[in-house]
Amino acid sequence: MSETLPKRATASPIAVALSACRAAFMAIALLTAVINVLMLTGSLFMLQVYDRVIPSRSVPTLVALFALVAVLYAFQGVLDMTRGRLLVRIGAYLDEQLSGRVYDAVIRMPLRVPTRSDGLQSLRDLDQLRSFLSGAGPTALCDLPWMPLYVSICFAFHVWIGITALAGAALLVVLTLCTEALTRRPAKSAAEFNSSRMATAEMCRRNAEVLQAMGMQARMTTIWSRTNAKYMFHQQKGSDAAGGLGATSRVFRMVLQSGVLGVGAYLTINQEATGGVIIASSILVSRALAPVELAIANWKGFLGARQSAGRLSKLLGLLQASGTPLPLPRPTQTLAVELVSVAPPGQQKAVVQDASFTLKAGQAVGVIGPSASGKSSLARTIVGVWLPARGKIRLDGAALEQWSPETLGPHVGYLPQDVELFDGSVADNIARFQPDRDPAAIIAAAQAAGVHELILRLPDGYETAIGEGGMALSAGQRQRIALARALYGDPFLVVLDEPNSNLDAEGDEALTQAILTIRRRGAVVIVIAHRPAALQGVDLVLAMANGKIQAFGPKEEVLRSVLQPAAARPQARPMKLVPESEARPA
Repeated sequence: MSETLPKRATASPIAVALSACRAAFMAIALLTAVINVLMLTGSLFMLQVYDRVIPSRSVPTLVALFALVAVLYAFQGVLDMTRGRLLVRIGAYLDEQLSGRVYDAVIRMPLRVPTRSDGLQSLRDLDQLRSFLSGAGPTALCDLPWMPLYVSICFAFHVWIGITALAGAALLVVLTLCTEALTRRPAKSAAEFNSSRMATAEMCRRNAEVLQAMGMQARMTTIWSRTNAKYMFHQQKGSDAAGGLGATSRVFRMVLQSGVLGVGAYLTINQEATGGVIIASSILVSRALAPVELAIANWKGFLGARQSAGRLSKLLGLLQASGTPLPLPRPTQTLAVELVSVAPPGQQKAVVQDASFTLKAGQAVGVIGPSASGKSSLARTIVGVWLPARGKIRLDGAALEQWSPETLGPHVGYLPQDVELFDGSVADNIARFQPDRDPAAIIAAAQAAGVHELILRLPDGYETAIGEGGMALSAGQRQRIALARALYGDPFLVVLDEPNSNLDAEGDEALTQAILTIRRRGAVVIVIAHRPAALQGVDLVLAMANGKIQAFGPKEEVLRSVLQPAAARPQARPMKLVPESEARPA
């Protein structure tokens, strides 16, 4: 049965997480209302000072007004601090709800849809969204709806003061819309090129030895520099637009504030307003337009957060959280591959077509064939790394999708073609980083892989830190420790993809003994092989070519049929195993 990516959920996970903070948002709205009312304190204080205190020359009235204003300002500060803390808590709650799913999507996405962008971009998107929610941007957006209140009070002072404030607010709103129009596309392009340049940098970092050995550093630097230049161009373009409009808004606000003073002075000369109205209206207009100026200054962050939210919603919609299947008993009997066809993630062409075979407990099969015949693709599908385009893979009759990765993992041992260990100790890696690791099981796995003595010779034995990617170990040591990891916990299904590509004669002998040990305890082993030494411990052989199974049966019979001279089979290209003399041990 063909499997496709699930459709995007109707409700964005981000929207669902934010909707759970409805009470906090209502509290923020209430706090914003009180804060904006308290913002009138300064203008009303100046109005009373110029129109009541100075004419009456009453010092007690001035002291009483100042004491009241100080209390109101302190109360406003407490409310503003509370609002800021609520926004920080909302950002933290959003991270708490989504970080696990985003991390899971980062891990699962390359197995479903290939991408050339930075693999960690989704985590950066979540950080950017949380930072925006915790910063000054939401505060400015919360204050924007209260502009009409300040403008209406300006109209209450005098109609011409209100008209001046309204004209200034309208012009600043136009500047805000221009900021949106001029920065949206550059911000989007800059984000895309930033993701690409970070992916290129990470690729070069992981292949530093190749770049150094083959003199490719300058060429890869040129490629990275081109992408970086495009990123900087769009980044600069967006910053110039936002910075220019922000400076324009600040200058205009100062001009408008002076204009309001001029209008107030003109009205006072004509005895249509008082001196207090001049100062109060100037402060009020400045406060009315401050949220717009602040919004323009934070527009770049708003655009970034909006784009991050869109990318996260799309990612989480494609990779929806899966449920927890009913736990199944430990497999102990059979592995069945039923008409399985495999296509790499994001591709339509199948590289494995209608593969079918069954293995019983205690059997081991060696999979042979020329390069690009589909061997590794079949191995990835058998262990559940790739989803089959068609067909089923069953353990004791249960299809792999009836298991969750957490419950299936202990029953599967997998040694990939490209061995990758994790930063930690040897014991941590063998135990698959289980928090309650079993020392006896770790040693048993190492002994089964024939690597126990090798580990004991390391500086700190099993507690030796191997560094990122296992850089402190040789390629052969990494492969043998990865084999021990595959055998940890006595899994029923063990799949080894070219397990002796970096091994010497001693390692080959240890691999053969490990395969025989696995068979004796009643497990199933699949070995992808290019060198005959890897087939010493198997009893069956499966030959592949052009994505199809050509032969499957007892080892001697299949090897005799596929390794016969080309003259005996003129219409078929004979399959060859790499001779031991051509293999280069680590």
